[in-house]
Amino acid sequence: MAYSRAVAKPSSKPRGGRATPKTPKASGRYTPPTPRDSKVSPKWVPIVMFGALAIGMMIILANYVDLLPGEGPNNWYLLGGLGFITVGFVTSTKYH
Repeated sequence: MAYSRAVAKPSSKPRGGRATPKTPKASGRYTPPTPRDSKVSPKWVPIVMFGALAIGMMIILANYVDLLPGEGPNNWYLLGGLGFITVGFVTSTKYH
């Protein structure tokens, strides 16, 4: 019995994906540039951001080395410190 092998013919199309990505079509709408004065944050934003982060960190550290009033470390001080840190992170999203 004789077996015949099928020989694959080379395809004329190149294989693989697109070499360069498609560029989006330009829209007909005009988008004005952002005014330069609106890109600057007020001076209080970094002060509040760094202040809240530092106060939160100091409350948490003082809680664990038992410098705060109460009978040893307290979860309420921990939550207060995490609250200050959260305020610092939220304020950091407003910084430009």
